[in-house]
Amino acid sequence: MNIGVDAAALGMSSAVTSHSADVNSGYWNPAGLVNIEDNQLALMHSSYFANIANYDYAAFAMPIDNRSAVGISLIRFAVDDILNTTQLIDEQGNINYDRISLFSTADYGITFSYARKSTLNDGLSFGANAKVIRRIIGDFASSWGFGLDAGIQYKTRNDWSFGVMARDITTTFNAWAIDEAEFQTIKDAVEGQNQELPETTEITIPKLQIGISKLITFHYDYTLLASANVNVRFEENNDVFSSSFASINPALGFEFAYLDMVYLRGGAGNFQNETQIDDSEQVSFQPSFGLGFKYSGVQIDYAFTDIGDQSVALYSNVFSLKIDLSIFR
Repeated sequence: MNIGVDAAALGMSSAVTSHSADVNSGYWNPAGLVNIEDNQLALMHSSYFANIANYDYAAFAMPIDNRSAVGISLIRFAVDDILNTTQLIDEQGNINYDRISLFSTADYGITFSYARKSTLNDGLSFGANAKVIRRIIGDFASSWGFGLDAGIQYKTRNDWSFGVMARDITTTFNAWAIDEAEFQTIKDAVEGQNQELPETTEITIPKLQIGISKLITFHYDYTLLASANVNVRFEENNDVFSSSFASINPALGFEFAYLDMVYLRGGAGNFQNETQIDDSEQVSFQPSFGLGFKYSGVQIDYAFTDIGDQSVALYSNVFSLKIDLSIFR
């Protein structure tokens, strides 16, 4: 749930909290859903670890009236056809390849979103997400979880935008059910191995994302969207600014557009204090690059999320599709 969706946003290093204004706002900031004028559909696919893991996303959003909108999205991150070799060696110590089986591990996240414009100021909007998390590790274990997000956006008449997204405000909770019979086969697979049952509860602590952006128009045909995010996690980690109370990670992005049809994007984020082999620390970051094309309600976007393998983070070629369903009317 933290990787991100939409190649357009990922091409800007996810610095879109303040200006996200389409079907993908259900992920980035649900308050932005009020900007859609008709039903929208979004799809995305990317692969990680040389196509071993697949990350897929689909979303749909629709306006209810001129002041509110709803959306639903589904994310799946999975590794399929994993070899289960825990029974490879039989009771006599012989290797028997017929005892190898396959299993998959998958994480699912389904999000229900609602957004509404303020009755006091049309530039102000609010949104909320209800998330259901499902995690499956073959026949060994599975879990259910639930959490809430909340977001605010404010757009001024001179094209400034501000946004705040609070993720997992209830502290997202996952409860695991472990098949103890299957676990026993793993525990006894290696003689003398002493494995204990893992914890059955998993907690995701709240995160805060604060964004600002400015849209600049040149000669009517050209626009430049410049944006910045400050991502706050309430824990101590390797973010570039870190303390025992919270860690802060900035992200910067831009989008250059021609006729609101052709897009060039770039950004930098995921600034980390990376420990080197001599125990010194060096700041690493994750640069991104993206392209997009939109015509007659159909938008295709591409992003490469770590140019030159600059950081230690996951990187991938990401493709996404967004369709304004009004084209079918």
